[in-house]
Amino acid sequence: MTATRRAGNVSPLLVLPLLLCLLAAVTGCTAQQQHRPSVVVTTNILGDLTRNVVGDEAEVTVLMQPGADPHSFGVSAPQAAAMEQADLLVHNGLGLEENVLRHVEAARDSGVPTLAVGESVDPMTYTGGESAGQPDPHFWTDPVRVREAVRLLSDRVVRHVEGVDAAAVEKNAERYGEELDGLHDAMRDAFGSVPADRRRLVTNHHVFGYLADRYGFRVVGAVIPSGTTLASPSASDLDSLATAVKKAGVRAIFADSSQPDRLAQVLKRESGIDVDVVPLFSESLTPKGQGAATYLQMMRANTEAITEGLTSR
Repeated sequence: MTATRRAGNVSPLLVLPLLLCLLAAVTGCTAQQQHRPSVVVTTNILGDLTRNVVGDEAEVTVLMQPGADPHSFGVSAPQAAAMEQADLLVHNGLGLEENVLRHVEAARDSGVPTLAVGESVDPMTYTGGESAGQPDPHFWTDPVRVREAVRLLSDRVVRHVEGVDAAAVEKNAERYGEELDGLHDAMRDAFGSVPADRRRLVTNHHVFGYLADRYGFRVVGAVIPSGTTLASPSASDLDSLATAVKKAGVRAIFADSSQPDRLAQVLKRESGIDVDVVPLFSESLTPKGQGAATYLQMMRANTEAITEGLTSR
């Protein structure tokens, strides 16, 4: 009986190391889960590019909701905190995210590595309107520059986000880059069917300068003569643009699908000529199933809409 009691009793000196090992294992797992690599992205267009590059190698958090306006969207307190705790913060730059810039600067000041994509892909300046001479942030309308953006994203993720598989990230970037090459070829071929005398664009605001420069279009003007949707046109602005529309013989006005096209409709009436108002996806992706849930879908849809709008009549 004495021997039996001794066998059933385990010395506390033996139990304590076992408990410590178990606690260390649990704590290690928890710490690993809490420190999963994190990339925070401001706009949903950049978010889609980043997710294609990062894949499953890190957590990608996109701040801007589908259908939102990058010029006016804001972030919550938890989102601002996530920006300052990220391993990498990706933003457009060039003044696009007007309400988020101070949070980007706060994250940078706290030591978070940041990538201002638009500033790193040979940015253009506006050539007309109130924003003339200022940097144009809408580089994503040119898939060739987006191809360069993907290369930059891959490089920064590998360099700054610890714990990712560099080979996997680079492979993702190369695969997606090939898709972007295919997009560029398809856009070039489609726009090639638009006669030279019809390659004229009027949009809701100045957003397609990069596309026009890449594929040989002329931007006649914009209903809102600015690079931001936060501006508004005066009566004289509308009158001047209506005159330009008449002179150029523009067949369609392109308005962002996420914004009311009231101003474009007003210009249509002011111009005194019969023009179509064609919706485009210019500054934001949409929820799934609404036509532009990814960057590739958005640009293919826009290419089709622009081509048809300028050649259908």
